[in-house]
Amino acid sequence: MKRLIIYTALLSCLFACKKRQSYPQLSNKDIAKVLDKMTKFMIHDVTNPPLAARFYSYACISGYTVLSFNDKKVLPLKGLLNKFPDIKKPLDSGEYSPQLSAILAMCGTAKKMQPSGRLFKDFEKLFLDSCRKIGFNDDVIKHSQSYANQVVKQVMSYAKSDRYNRISNYPRYTPIGKEGTWYPTPPAFFAPVEPYFKTVRTFIIDSCSQFKPVPPVPFSKDQNSAFFKMLKGNYIDGGSGLTPEHRTIAGFWDCNPFAIKNEGHLMVGMKKISPGAHWMGITGIACQQSKLNFSKSMEIYSMVAFGLTDSFIGCWDEKYRSNRIRPETAIRKLIDPNWKPMLQTPPFPEYPSGHSCVSATSSTILTYYFGPDYKFTDSVEETYGLTPRKFTSFKQAAAEAAMSRYWGGIHFMDAANNGITLGQGVGNFIVTKLKGHNMVPVM
Repeated sequence: MKRLIIYTALLSCLFACKKRQSYPQLSNKDIAKVLDKMTKFMIHDVTNPPLAARFYSYACISGYTVLSFNDKKVLPLKGLLNKFPDIKKPLDSGEYSPQLSAILAMCGTAKKMQPSGRLFKDFEKLFLDSCRKIGFNDDVIKHSQSYANQVVKQVMSYAKSDRYNRISNYPRYTPIGKEGTWYPTPPAFFAPVEPYFKTVRTFIIDSCSQFKPVPPVPFSKDQNSAFFKMLKGNYIDGGSGLTPEHRTIAGFWDCNPFAIKNEGHLMVGMKKISPGAHWMGITGIACQQSKLNFSKSMEIYSMVAFGLTDSFIGCWDEKYRSNRIRPETAIRKLIDPNWKPMLQTPPFPEYPSGHSCVSATSSTILTYYFGPDYKFTDSVEETYGLTPRKFTSFKQAAAEAAMSRYWGGIHFMDAANNGITLGQGVGNFIVTKLKGHNMVPVM
């Protein structure tokens, strides 16, 4: 009887080992494929930047959670994310691949959350066909999908509790009409974007106002005032003083999903990614350049996504509190009625710069993982016609992204500078939490 028990235990052990080694390994490029497809659907849906970050975050949570159940090196999100529930480990009813299940969980979450998520069916079909070609059999695929579905269902419950679904019940936001405050800008005069995003539950920081920036330079018509002097700087540096290099930088970091171009009597939407999508792309470049494994890449993608969302929440909290006028509106009113910025002004209040905030947060998190002198070539938007740019660090890229908003004529200098400060505050707080959660750098 004792020998039978030992024999049975050995067979179980061998079966378990075989179960975890009988299928091909996926790479960080496969994670990037899902996120890239999410980005393309966001462009199609004209998803606003804060909401895009939220979509990335929950898709990453699903993929990461699958791995945390199957890889001891992948630490649970419980204790790191605010009010994260006790997600039950799925029933293991057959042979499955944790990596494949993680990819399918990301797809399943995006499919449920994004307006065009239904289009993921075509992507999944093509992806699974490619999986079959490299050795995945139908039984493994079926059980991997079942495993993913059980995780997605629980993550979606967590997503529904973050209060975003309540926003549609709030009163429609309208400009307050006070002198010096934000008002919709040409050519489309879009309604303000996500005025209540500050009410969404944060992922890691404590609250939307935890890193509240100093107040912006107050509006003034007085030509000797700090505001008017700052305004003249925008007028010159974003107009006649705009150098070819600054023009290139402004265009490189534009990332405006709301851009509209006049074509005769028509207005045509320009296809562009969001700032968050750009930084998720940079994350992918670093993961691939450093040849990170699947699990570590999923961790870093996830932390950058959480940082993006938290940074947007903090930024949007201040935007609709200070509600400051955009340079385009102020310059046309006080200096030159025909002035136009190089970049198209996005539809929300000016202070602080959202791109500055999320770039500083993302660069701080990536610097923690990859080091302060990490060299990379940013080719994220090469497919959209932009020439890649080389950087010697993530911090350098973030600083350039912040200045691009000033040179592009859509932000005042204090909005760029204080946006960096806010973003660094969020990023440093998250890094401290990562250290406490034993999430270690790759270098």
